[in-house]
Amino acid sequence: MRLQDKVAIITGAANGIGSAAVQRFVEEGAKVVLADFDYQAGKSLENELREQGYSAFFVQVDVADRKSVDAMVEQTIERFGEIHILINNAGITRDAMLTKMTEEDFSRVLDVNLTGVFNCTQAVVPHMVANRFGKIINTSSVSGVYGNVGQTNYAASKAAVVGMTKTWAKELGRKGINVNAVAPGFTLTKMVAKMPEKIIEQMQSVVALQRLAEPRDIANAYLFLASDESNYVHGHVLQVDGGIMM
Repeated sequence: MRLQDKVAIITGAANGIGSAAVQRFVEEGAKVVLADFDYQAGKSLENELREQGYSAFFVQVDVADRKSVDAMVEQTIERFGEIHILINNAGITRDAMLTKMTEEDFSRVLDVNLTGVFNCTQAVVPHMVANRFGKIINTSSVSGVYGNVGQTNYAASKAAVVGMTKTWAKELGRKGINVNAVAPGFTLTKMVAKMPEKIIEQMQSVVALQRLAEPRDIANAYLFLASDESNYVHGHVLQVDGGIMM
């Protein structure tokens, strides 16, 4: 029970890596706020976890909207009294080649993937500072490290998350708050599973382990960085990519 009685907010919690992280965190004793824009999927997961006896609470949120984020944090404090862990997992893609990418798609990805991380972290940090304890884990991507064809907006947002992570590590370490990032590789989410088999094979071919990550693989990295086992890990970007060779 590595997260016994810890209160964790996980954004993008209703599907994919987020829902896998929720499952791992409640298994380890955490009280989890399922923060997601998808109301139906979020409530369904909340009900499922409560039936299993876990402490889970769904809050609908648009991380790109600061008022929505502030309301989420207020509801968390009202329900649990404190916040120990923030997993900035929410993210979207709007892929296109540079010459075909619209300004709207470029901006929307940065609004969610970058501004959303800023909004959630800034709203949560005062509560962590008050307790002189906190674990902030931001989700970057191997696309932010290596770049990726057709992902100008996504790669830019995820590279910027790395910069914010290292900056916040310098600012918040003295206040008892650990800040780290996870950079997942190609992960077998429902969206990826629907891709043509040839594309999936190409993705696997650049991974040394010759398989895509399961969402639980990434969730386990979140769990490590959220637990006391990582108390001296700070300002780090943990690539969970199976040994990707771009």
